Amino acid sequence: MADDLPIRAWQVFEYGEPSSVLRLGEVNLGDVNLGEVPLDLAHPTADHQAKKQSLVRVEVDACALNFADRLLCTGEYQEHPPLPFTPGLEAAGRRFDTGERVLCSPALPSGGLATHCLAASTDLFPLPDDLPTTTAAAMHVTYQTGWFALHRRAHLRAGETLLVHAGAGGVGSAAIQLGKAAGAQVLATAGSPEKVALCLTLGADAAFDYRATDVAAAVLDHTGGRGADVVFDSVGGATFEASTKCIAWEGRILVIGAASGTYATARTNHTLVKNYGVIGVHWGGYRTRRPDLVAQAHDALMQLWLDGLISPLVSEIISMADVPAALDRLGAGATVGKIVVLPHD
Repeated sequence: MADDLPIRAWQVFEYGEPSSVLRLGEVNLGDVNLGEVPLDLAHPTADHQAKKQSLVRVEVDACALNFADRLLCTGEYQEHPPLPFTPGLEAAGRRFDTGERVLCSPALPSGGLATHCLAASTDLFPLPDDLPTTTAAAMHVTYQTGWFALHRRAHLRAGETLLVHAGAGGVGSAAIQLGKAAGAQVLATAGSPEKVALCLTLGADAAFDYRATDVAAAVLDHTGGRGADVVFDSVGGATFEASTKCIAWEGRILVIGAASGTYATARTNHTLVKNYGVIGVHWGGYRTRRPDLVAQAHDALMQLWLDGLISPLVSEIISMADVPAALDRLGAGATVGKIVVLPHD
């Protein structure tokens, strides 16, 4: 696999803001990882303890940035790969051994913000011939998260009302498209008139500027007082509290993350009286516990793309040199859609 050949990669040697802690340099993949990793050491099963996955080297043609990449840099993410590590949770490129075009979840600490990364065999997915690499790179983490949230966790049904917070962001824009593809009425929130207009362009039936509008009141008004059947919340904090005021009877609030920096505390007496559920969505857990479901979701997403029902909003395509500043902007909420990095430029 020629892991002794140096590659170019961003690395984090200590925790902090991306622009302060990321260092670009040469890395030997053989030094990063010995070639195989346990399936799930944190939650082992008999099968996991007996089985290890061989890692595959992938030449990265494009890597999409996620809010989680910033959290990895600051040490606030759910996973803590050993220092030093390379961020980058979704990448598209070619298998080094076969040349096959693939989409992958890199195996940290060998992330996708590099010219080459390592990925477990179950984290490699084939790509349609016509799917551009930059588009493919932006279709994994956010669309998989949206798919599992809406279909497996919330069981969204056609005709239901879906409220998507931060609809102009990467995961929010994916949720809008996936909600429309499922036949839901989609409402969205965003933080400026321009982002509100973008949500409408993505397919939302209505969108509200949360900086200028009482979102809960607007949702209740739009739904004739019924509220949203499903809320897709990647923001947390006060946004979650607003969601509890406009959730429908037997509704489901999906907790995707806390981009606001604050996780809310659910009032269980309120969930009891209004009979709604608060449902956590950690897509990464499915990679180790149910990789078969991840593969099924990938196939479904590729078909939706082929049918013209989804297409990621790639707002910027940048070079490796621009990564730290881009992650800072992403963390500050100053971006829309997805930012894709071209490691070889």
